[in-house]
Amino acid sequence: MITKSASINYLHLFTALFFKSIPSIMNSTRRHFIKTTGISTLGIGILPALSPFNNLFDTAAAINLPRSSPEAQGVSSKMIRQFIAAANASGLGWHSFMLLRHGHVIAEGWWKPFEPSFTHTLYSLSKSFTSTAIGLLVKDGKLNVDDSVISFFTDELPAAPDDHLKQMKVKHLLTMNTGHSEDTMPKMRASDNAWTKTYLSLPVMYEPGSHFLYNTGNTYMLGAIVHKITGQTLAQYLEPRLFRPLDIKDYNWETSPQGLNTAGYGLRVKTEDIAKFGQMYLQNGKWNGKEILPASWVKEATSYQTKSQEGNGDWAQGYGYQFWRCKPGFYRGDGAFGQYCIVMPEQDAVMAVTSESWDMQKSMTTIWENILPAISTSALPEDKTESTGLKKDLKNLVLAIPKGSLSSSLSAKYNSKRFKLDSNDFALTDIQFDFLKDGCFMTANTAKAATTYRFGWEEWMLNNDSSLYIFPVPGRIHVPSKIAGTATWINDNTLQLNARFVEAMHGDTITCVFDNDKISVTFLNSVSANSKTETDKRMKLTGAI
Repeated sequence: MITKSASINYLHLFTALFFKSIPSIMNSTRRHFIKTTGISTLGIGILPALSPFNNLFDTAAAINLPRSSPEAQGVSSKMIRQFIAAANASGLGWHSFMLLRHGHVIAEGWWKPFEPSFTHTLYSLSKSFTSTAIGLLVKDGKLNVDDSVISFFTDELPAAPDDHLKQMKVKHLLTMNTGHSEDTMPKMRASDNAWTKTYLSLPVMYEPGSHFLYNTGNTYMLGAIVHKITGQTLAQYLEPRLFRPLDIKDYNWETSPQGLNTAGYGLRVKTEDIAKFGQMYLQNGKWNGKEILPASWVKEATSYQTKSQEGNGDWAQGYGYQFWRCKPGFYRGDGAFGQYCIVMPEQDAVMAVTSESWDMQKSMTTIWENILPAISTSALPEDKTESTGLKKDLKNLVLAIPKGSLSSSLSAKYNSKRFKLDSNDFALTDIQFDFLKDGCFMTANTAKAATTYRFGWEEWMLNNDSSLYIFPVPGRIHVPSKIAGTATWINDNTLQLNARFVEAMHGDTITCVFDNDKISVTFLNSVSANSKTETDKRMKLTGAI
């Protein structure tokens, strides 16, 4: 296998590239976040180093939370199996879940090719971690939620700040009640000025506290306030106070051009890390008997603080400090495409979910309808039959794999043939396919480098190392990720490659059509594939032997 690619630090890449917005996935202003900031993980890098799937998707991972049978903690294995069946039948892209009761993990599963050791993009679930940093500052007496926002940015204010800006408090940032009429993040990202300065220059149409609007720029300002007070980024500040106590390792968080963490999105952690975060909140801020957050802050941050998006299902139940209230009466951290940290105090339960969902309300309804009825007030008799069935169900979780044929009568004709490509935006000179028994190699060349990707025949094949994808979607920021891929022949002359970016969430479908001595290659990213209005703007590759 040949791979040569420049080493790119995606945190610095952030300073040079900007997203293009995509249409809202849901009819919700809350989902507008996806349009403005949710594309950073699309088109993530296919990895050059390759290993067979079975050698790498080992469910053995660092275990920090105790494990237990569901019945021992008063939860029905049969009902958890019903949840899994409903999730599989939903048509949504579930990636992982972890269910905790009484502090014990009672069920956990990853839909292959995802696995426990992979970090996962949290999108707006990142906001709940930023809120936690604010709580820590309040705990230490370094901040009050009634502090004026502009007091932290006196050197970045417009010449004549309007009255609404002067009235804005930290609490308004936390509750999305700053008075803006639109999300400030797109203009912040597009500006040549510092994001904080741009935010402060934008009009505040309503009196702070009077108008709820989901605004990712507000969360960035919270992170900027952390920096102003401590001199540290969010990640630096949270490391000894949250991440290290909870044993959250190998995380990463995107940054702005000014080097501050993006705050409202861009954090990547493992599924178990999400679960530990939720369990800490469930325990009123305590972890291993020590206080991380005061119980008073946990209650304040997760309670109903403001009305939210009226008439919009689980987004209409009220909003706290970067936490949403849920229909059944508990609360959640919530990220685009279905990243959830669901905390159920009355049930003494936590559920962590990662996914690529195109109907987030359907995702939550699937959980409410199947998990909540499974929870009893006391321990249940062990059910060996259902317990065995549950273990089997969890072991067999897998994302849908396109199926056609494992071989083509034309594969020998095109095997190892090099197609010289016409001029293209990827700066590729030629492309080659090698059809082997255990997988398909695709080697793409530029004038300076060659990169080879491998896809398993109708089974997942994982590439070991993180790198940048050489087929990026125009206008979108790309960060390194591992990739798993599958291959199938749709017909004798059409090869379909299915790539999944397993350290993020999205994917790509590459369709290669062979026509005598010619080839055409088209791309369809998973957002475009599932959106009625978004289109994949990448050009088609064409070439000939």
